[in-house]
Formats: sequence, C-alpha cells, structure tokens
Amino acid sequence: MIGQTISHYRVIEKLGGGGMGVVYKAEDVKLGRFVALKFLPEELAKDPQALQRFRREARSASALNHPNICTIHEIDEINGQTFIAMELLDGQTLRQLINGRPLEIETVLDLGIQIADALDAAHSKSIVHRDIKPDNIFVTARGQAKVLDFGLAKVFSKPHRVAMNATTIDAEDHLTSAGSALGTVAYMSPEQVRAKELDSRTDLFSYGAVLYEMATGARPFRGQSSGLVFKAILDGTPTAAVRLNPDLPAELERIINKALEKDRDIRYQHASDIKADLKRMKRDSESGKITSSDSASPRWSRRTIVISALAFVSVIALVAVGVFYFGSGGHAPIDSVAVLPFSDASGDPNAEYLSDGITEVVWTASSTPSSRDLTWNGKPAPSTYLHKQLDVTTPTAFIDLPSHTA
Repeated sequence: MIGQTISHYRVIEKLGGGGMGVVYKAEDVKLGRFVALKFLPEELAKDPQALQRFRREARSASALNHPNICTIHEIDEINGQTFIAMELLDGQTLRQLINGRPLEIETVLDLGIQIADALDAAHSKSIVHRDIKPDNIFVTARGQAKVLDFGLAKVFSKPHRVAMNATTIDAEDHLTSAGSALGTVAYMSPEQVRAKELDSRTDLFSYGAVLYEMATGARPFRGQSSGLVFKAILDGTPTAAVRLNPDLPAELERIINKALEKDRDIRYQHASDIKADLKRMKRDSESGKITSSDSASPRWSRRTIVISALAFVSVIALVAVGVFYFGSGGHAPIDSVAVLPFSDASGDPNAEYLSDGITEVVWTASSTPSSRDLTWNGKPAPSTYLHKQLDVTTPTAFIDLPSHTA
C-alpha cells in the first residue's frame, strides 16, 4: 500500500489501525495537501455489514461541518477498495492524553466544552454518534478536540429518538469479547445495554463517562468482562469522583453525576445544557468565583491537610513537652499533661481522620511510661466528662480545632 497512488492520493505511511479501519497518511496530488485515508481491513472489505457501517461513517460525518468534528473530504472505491479521505490531524487521542491520570481542571473544562459543542451540532442534524469514548476523540497539538468515527452513527427522524435494530449494535461490535471491545462497552448507556430505543441522550451518558475519566483518570464502570461492566452500568454506582481527585470542584462533580444518571429522563436532555454549565463554570473559575472546594462544605486537599496538621502537631507537642518537663516559673511543677480528643469542626468528611491522628501524635510525642488513655463508654471521652474526671476548670486547658474558612 505504501508508495502506491490510490485515485489522486499518494500513500506515504501507515498511521495506525483498529477493528474497523486502517489509516494511512497520504498526499492529495491534485490539491497539494496531506490527508488521512481510511481503508477497511482486507478481512472485512467484502463483508456487507462492515461495508455498510464504513459508508455510514462517511455519510454521517460529511453531513456535519464543525470545527470539533473530523472533516470528511470524500468516499471512493478503487479496484474494489473502499476508502474515506479525511483531514489529517496532528496530536493524540483523548485516551492517550489521559493515560490513567486526571487532567487539569482547566483542560477538562476546555475539552469538555468543545466535545459538548460537537455533540450539539450532530444532534441538531438528527445524528446520534452512539460510540462516544476517549478513543474516538482526538486532541490536536493545539488543544482542539475532534470527534471521530461515526461508524455507529444513526440518523433519527423524531426528536430524541432513533430505533434500535439488529444492524446497529449486534455482532458488528463483538460485545461479549474481551480487550479493545470493552472500551466501547464501558461507555454504553443503560438503555443501550438493554437494547432499547436510543435517542441523543445516549450520547450524553457516554459523554458523562468520558468527562468522569478526564476528571479522575479512571473509568466510572469497570469489570473483568463485558458482563460485569454491563452490570455496573445498569446497577452500580461509580466511585465518587472527588474520592479519586480531591481537588475536583463540587460543581464539576455535579455536572458529571447528572450526565451519568441512569434514568434518561433525569439525565441532561441536551448537549447544549451541559455545554452551558461547563462554560458558566469556566467563567466563574477564571474570575476566581469558585475553587476546588464547595463554599457550603469546605474540602481541603490532602496535601494542605497534612502540612497544616504536621505544623500544628509540632507546636502542640513542643508546648506539651516543655510544660511537662519544666513546669511554669514560680508555681508548683506540673507532673501530668492531659491530651484530650480533638474534634473536627470543619464539617469536611475528608478531614475526619485528622481528629484521631493529631490526638495520637501529640499523645505519643509527650508520653511517658505512666501515660494512660481515658475513655468513656468504650469511646474517646468527651471534654465535659474529662473536665470532671481531671478536675480541670480552666477553659484554656482545652483546645478545639477551628473551622477552616480559607
């Protein structure tokens, strides 16, 4: 193939390939530009079903003229070989960009807005993609998102609706196989898994799964087989995105969760709605109106919590040890120090573990062989109980953790 001239395209090099196509870089000798040529693999070139899907991709994508959708120049057949000529892109797939790690929030918002805009354009032309996943989204070297592979796309005539039939999703997708097919399975909507009638909202669920992966570096629905993935999509709840990325803004988590609603009547209804929410969030982020924490419930990053805790513990430990060993001038030396349980007043569940941790560290730093724990009903004793047990009447002897308001 390399070095040959197909129609008016001179094939230069192979760029890659998958189950439904092999892509080559070629030069358009008529217009003097470089393009990408996509051919069906030889084993599928004579398969009527595969050929139908291949031509559907060309028809669907060529009907869309949008900066975030890969442009189709033409579809042709030479010597029994059907190919699609499309724009040549420089960059990498979204899958390669994510590479198992969360993207920067700014990047998530920027790419998310572009992808949502592409879906809005397709849906406005009554075209449902039905195979939105990171592998089918390309990110150019200049940071422009391009939606690829409309091979499963279906045109629908009624608002929101496209009929599901045997030629749209059965054997051509090898849904029960392992390996690369799981990538497609993992982004299916619940109605797609159940083989129900599909509409544009199926793309929005798949898009929500992609948005989740961009924000966390992980798929929302996982399993060792397609059956387990199906079960997770239908019945499972994804791990809270903020648990995988503590710096995730609460508003972005809300957008992701709404896109991943299993009931499509509760899910986002239009791609334009998601785009508007993401654009509003990007605007507020750039103007400093939002941070990585919800104003109603502060969420500290683990790094900030640990650094603050270590600094606080160091000061308390030094004071406790100094008082224990040196007493206070002019007064009787202090022969004991009570370390009371700390309580978290921030309301942030991510910081709860610090309450016990700080108490233990301070106790360890100032402990002696005669040190002992005080408990009440099998739990750390409350301050009111310890006041009575230790006969402590000075309020300043007890230290409460302040709420974090920064």
